[in-house]
Amino acid sequence: MRQVVQNYRTGELALLEVPAPRCKPGGVLVRTRYSLISTGTEMMKVSEAEMGLLAKARARPDQVAKVMQSVATTGVVATYRKAMSKLDSYTPLGYSLCGVVEQVGEGVDDVAVGDLVACAGNEHALHSELNWVPTNLYARVPEGGTAAHAAFGTVGAIALQGVRRGEPQLGDVALVIGLGLIGQLVVQLLAAAGVRVVGADPDPQRCALAERLGALTCGHPGSGVVDTAVAELTGGHGVDQVYLAAGGSSNEPVELAARLARDRGRVVDIGKCRLDLPWNAYYGKELDLRFSRSYGPGRYDPDYELAGRDYPYGYVRWTERRNLACVLDLIARGRLDIEPLISHVADFADAVQTYRQLGSGELKAVAVLFRYPDPGPRPAPAPGADGNGQAAWQPDRRTRPATPRAPVPGRVGLGFVGAGAYASSMLLPHLTERTDVALRHVVTTSALSAANAQRSFGFTTASTDLDAMLSDPAIHAVFVVTRHSSHAELTSRALRAGKAVFVEKPLALDEAQLRQILDAVAESGNDRLQVGFNRRFAPLLRQARERLGRRIGPASVRYLVNAGQLDPGSWYRRRDSEGSRFAGEGGHFIDTISWLLGSDPTEVFAWATRDQGDLQVLLRYPDGSTATLTYATSGAPTFPKETIELLGDGKVLRFNDFLSATVYGRRRRPSPRLPRGRDKGQRAQLDAFLTAVGSGGPMPIGLDSLVATTRATLAVHTSLSTGGPVRLEPATADGAGP
Repeated sequence: MRQVVQNYRTGELALLEVPAPRCKPGGVLVRTRYSLISTGTEMMKVSEAEMGLLAKARARPDQVAKVMQSVATTGVVATYRKAMSKLDSYTPLGYSLCGVVEQVGEGVDDVAVGDLVACAGNEHALHSELNWVPTNLYARVPEGGTAAHAAFGTVGAIALQGVRRGEPQLGDVALVIGLGLIGQLVVQLLAAAGVRVVGADPDPQRCALAERLGALTCGHPGSGVVDTAVAELTGGHGVDQVYLAAGGSSNEPVELAARLARDRGRVVDIGKCRLDLPWNAYYGKELDLRFSRSYGPGRYDPDYELAGRDYPYGYVRWTERRNLACVLDLIARGRLDIEPLISHVADFADAVQTYRQLGSGELKAVAVLFRYPDPGPRPAPAPGADGNGQAAWQPDRRTRPATPRAPVPGRVGLGFVGAGAYASSMLLPHLTERTDVALRHVVTTSALSAANAQRSFGFTTASTDLDAMLSDPAIHAVFVVTRHSSHAELTSRALRAGKAVFVEKPLALDEAQLRQILDAVAESGNDRLQVGFNRRFAPLLRQARERLGRRIGPASVRYLVNAGQLDPGSWYRRRDSEGSRFAGEGGHFIDTISWLLGSDPTEVFAWATRDQGDLQVLLRYPDGSTATLTYATSGAPTFPKETIELLGDGKVLRFNDFLSATVYGRRRRPSPRLPRGRDKGQRAQLDAFLTAVGSGGPMPIGLDSLVATTRATLAVHTSLSTGGPVRLEPATADGAGP
């Protein structure tokens, strides 16, 4: 299928051929009829992408701050690689469309195949021939609505939410500043609610259109027409609400709002304009400044948008989905007039040229629609297949014979499931340098992510079809680099398919998931598994352990992890679906301690602060060694992230955040600093894994050790909930306890 994309580093626009998305549970697969270009929001994004790097940095100081923090914690090389990978990728465009439901996912019962729906979201309602849309981001188009008009549903919901934030009443006077697409819709919504509307915009054509659609008077902000109209309509008191629907860097809209609003009036920011508030003016009138967050309640909440958890009707009357449905109803009943807003309709094949004409000013438009070709009748899917004629994502429960461990002839064929930031910055760059591997297939749930990975790293195939990858005999090893909740299922399927598996931590989020993997090992005879516990492969740490030498007696380890705070929107915060933060990454540190001590823990005891942000974990080992792991989120970001001290046999190993290490004994023996900054062992762990796969030799970390580390990590939360220590039994040959 085709999709409109832009390279954020170069500004290049393209109509790219990408894999079709799959229809997942909790949503529908929609074939687009019309999608809407928001000439304000989208063109601002397009223009930003065409800037140079310095101009981009000035436009996004928040991203610059993140880069500087990453440099402090992961080093210049890793940060540069990650930033360039993100910049030099295609990003999608679009967020408002109308199309026909082509397939209904499991758990969806409010629409059927063939229904016309309007869809929202800058990750799900893209300028693309097919989109998978979760249940709370679409609404059925009512009878009487057309596909072209319903494509305005999302933008209409943005305008509607802005009007709701202003709380207008019958007979009020409102000022709308900025008469682009959002402003024109706001004018109509206010007029329909019995509000007298004045508009302000420097474009006389937009002013004339707003008057045609319900505004009493419109004019240039500096012409005096607006001031006069407001004075006449309000008796000199000022307007009840001001709606800022303008963009740009000028502060004039905010100043105009202060001048023309009444005492204790409301100012609602819907667009993205400069907000240097004139303090005296806003304070003197005690103005109420409000922000309108996109389509309405639920926006940016992953539980609502992705998991499909609706808000109670009695407590949140107007969610983003209910706003979308309301706009569609107003359009269908003729209360919102869409036709005058459509300046141009372009064929989807001409999308790139249309953007260029908008950017150059050759095409002046309030709103532009893309019209998609009619695909014609589609053949019915084969039994057990999804609407794309591809096998659906169902667990493979077949028992397979034991996997032979013969050497791989020629290059090792690799498949990747997931190609996000970590895979693209810390794994794939190392693999593209190798001549002994072939990157054959990348599978992601997002079609564009797969296409980006194929373009950046040279995969032979990019798709959303996991079954095709697992059935390919040319693929010898599969990398699972997805979100935590999917690791166990994907790992089990790949093991049953006879593949060697490299899965990023964690291996499992609970005992049931771990049992699922062990069942797959037992049924298939395939234990070719490695978890991405890379720290034990870090060159500096290995060198320090070698200098420490062989231990005779028990040792004491102190491991401080200054984990820091997560971004508010981080998916690591989704405890219900992705587990706790410690469950996700605690295995890294337990594995490192166990490797340093040469055995697996036998007992775990944990304490935590009230919010479980800071944890203290005590680990006991068979030879009497103990380890204290402090995992803290409340520390200073300028302090090193990881520090280790190991004491035993009259010696001390001190390790400082992959930058320096010192062994103290009869004399002090510092390890040299690494010349290229922090090396946390990713390259070395890949070398070890691929050597094992290629030669048929044993995996770098034994299955028993992987299981023991996973169970010790899970035991931390068991200890926290019971308030007591958790005894760990040694694993048997198949990885299960006795």
